Amino acid sequence: MTGQLVALGIFVAVFAIAAARNVNIGIVLFPIAALVGLWLADMSLEEVVAGFPLGILVLLVGVTYFFGIAHSNGTIDWLIDTSLAKVGNRDAILPSTFFVLTAAVSAMGAPLGGLVMAPMGMSIARKRGIDPMLMALSMGCGLSAGAFAPTSLFGIITWGTADSAGIELSPLLLFAVALVVNLVLLAVAHALFSRRRGDRRESRLERTLVARGSALPEYGQSSLSLDGRDDADDAPRVPGRPTPHQVLTMVCMAALVVAVVVMALVGLDPDIGVIGFGLGALLALADPAAGKAAMTRIDWGSVLLVGGIITYVGVLTQMGVIDLLGEHAAEVGSPVVAALLLCAAAGLISAFASTTGMLAALVPLALPLIADGGIPGWAMICAIGVCASIVDVSPFSTVGATYVATTVDPDERPRMTSLLTRWGLSMVVVGPVALTLTLILPGMVLS
Repeated sequence: MTGQLVALGIFVAVFAIAAARNVNIGIVLFPIAALVGLWLADMSLEEVVAGFPLGILVLLVGVTYFFGIAHSNGTIDWLIDTSLAKVGNRDAILPSTFFVLTAAVSAMGAPLGGLVMAPMGMSIARKRGIDPMLMALSMGCGLSAGAFAPTSLFGIITWGTADSAGIELSPLLLFAVALVVNLVLLAVAHALFSRRRGDRRESRLERTLVARGSALPEYGQSSLSLDGRDDADDAPRVPGRPTPHQVLTMVCMAALVVAVVVMALVGLDPDIGVIGFGLGALLALADPAAGKAAMTRIDWGSVLLVGGIITYVGVLTQMGVIDLLGEHAAEVGSPVVAALLLCAAAGLISAFASTTGMLAALVPLALPLIADGGIPGWAMICAIGVCASIVDVSPFSTVGATYVATTVDPDERPRMTSLLTRWGLSMVVVGPVALTLTLILPGMVLS
């Protein structure tokens, strides 16, 4: 048992040190996995390297390359501009529109790609009198929902890890759970922050102008926004007709979605990475410049992060550490309580660290609880994934920090930091409790 505890301690220590030093955790863990495997697990180097998840690598590279072409040839921008132009001045549906747009961009391989919507969304919120907190949460929930699509990073890692462990989990079911949870959170955000902030904004400007002895402008007639910029700068662009390459890209995007959905519904196991490579190759042949530019959009950082973590977890599994954790989890007395604690740990750590790393590390650690505790694997894996993601609007994470930084009014940023902190940390409790009651417990009853 001493060797097992040492190996687990090294895993936790290296994870923490690499995160604190802002170094890719997978790059550090991969050589450490080789050392631990050789010295403590009596494994050969070939056995250690065999634990590298080649299937997930193909998924990530194929998908991010395909959607990288869609970004490079302007298809994504065209779709966004077209959607916003159709919304027009209907301010009430703008937060929901940005939820959908952010989810769509997030579903295209890299969840953090959804952050491209942040500057536009926060600027429009300022101009239209929408609470920036509502806009930030709308985009944050959209990013979390889209991230679990079968074509995006969180969905690929969560489903891929579960599949490699023999757990039956439909990628469409995982996406549906994440979508429903984030739609509920979007509704809560609307209930809490839907009050327009125009009155407060106007009164602040009025006090400033009166103090300076200036005449008050008539709102709706001035062409200048309150921060001194021309309102037209933030107006959604009206796109022209798509180019032939963009039309072909949209056809391929639709083909990818239809292929994944249809194959999943008929019981087949679609290899989304291979399909992405095939469609990406077709687009690259049609537009070599976009194909070359898309090479820089392949998410190699996530490939290395997930690869290093899963390789080390493979060494831990070989040493029996995962079984040991399962035995200790059983000592908690109730598998439901153990599941609740595991989901809470996923949320708490993810609020301050990499969500991708949490998914790669915690999903394998839940396997003994699934095997011995009678908890349905699909429910446990879905719960861990969603709990690790819905906390990402915390200002201590990249997502939350981006929303604070893109808040137009500097006076609003302290309020945004405070509210996003409360929201993110509340999800550490709300998420595990809600998903245990609505997903894990019913799953146990029905299984």
